[in-house]
Amino acid sequence: MSKVIGIEYTLKDANTGEQLDTNVGQAPLEFIAGKGQIIPGLEAKLVEMEASETADVMVEPKDGYGEYNDEAVQLLPKEQFAGIELTEGMSLYGTGENGETVQVVVKSFTEDEVTIDYNHPMAGKTLMFSVVITSARAATEEELQTGVVGGMAAMGGGCCGGGGSSEPTQSQGGCGCN
Repeated sequence: MSKVIGIEYTLKDANTGEQLDTNVGQAPLEFIAGKGQIIPGLEAKLVEMEASETADVMVEPKDGYGEYNDEAVQLLPKEQFAGIELTEGMSLYGTGENGETVQVVVKSFTEDEVTIDYNHPMAGKTLMFSVVITSARAATEEELQTGVVGGMAAMGGGCCGGGGSSEPTQSQGGCGCN
């Protein structure tokens, strides 16, 4: 049986203790188990838990966002970023080879070139999630078919949608989308 699981979490870099993300005090993160909506190393532990349980879950890079790949850093002509006010460390979103939305980070730039990193910002990091299961219930038939918690009616605009453009676009803040 597939479940819809809601969690409240704080995410830290397990090696440095730096807090990377949290949804404490916000709406719980809900996902449908078995749909690949969250990283596998976290999901594997959460599906074993019940509502109100808490846990600290350590996730190695291979079960999280992957190892850091030096070949995923590229130098591109600055004219490909026309109209974008570049800053080091900013995230940009574009369309990948298969039409998927990809996130890149601006590592550095000169008058002529921009160094971008296609690695996920958390690639290569061992992650520590402190989680509370806020809810756990059976997924509805519509949720199983659409992959959307609450069904298609709940989808709305969201920040994970593909733009259809092959040009990078500037992002305002994080989303938690993977």
